[in-house]
Amino acid sequence: MPRGSKDKYTDKQKRKAEHIEESYEARGVSKGEAEARAWATVNKQSGGGERKGGSGQQKSPENKKAARESSASRAAKTRECVPRPGSKLESMTRPELMEMARKREIRGRSTMRKAELIEALG
Repeated sequence: MPRGSKDKYTDKQKRKAEHIEESYEARGVSKGEAEARAWATVNKQSGGGERKGGSGQQKSPENKKAARESSASRAAKTRECVPRPGSKLESMTRPELMEMARKREIRGRSTMRKAELIEALG
């Protein structure tokens, strides 16, 4: 039998639990066990009763937008295959070298070893 009040659950969660409970009862599970399983399923799927703030961190829409934009620009920079100032081709990984070779349209790059890629890019 489930414990506690179900007042904090939304109507949708209550309907879902009722439907799940009926399904279990149709399969021959006892009423109490069916109810317990139904609420356990609802809790697992939706995280329990109605909640207000999640982790408690509240950000303004402007801060959220700024964070998203900076995150997107940082992600885009990591996708670029341009060597950073001071870095040498030798210190780059083979996949990074392959990406540079692809952008420069170097023929035969797929069969080249790292040393050959460095020579072709140099």
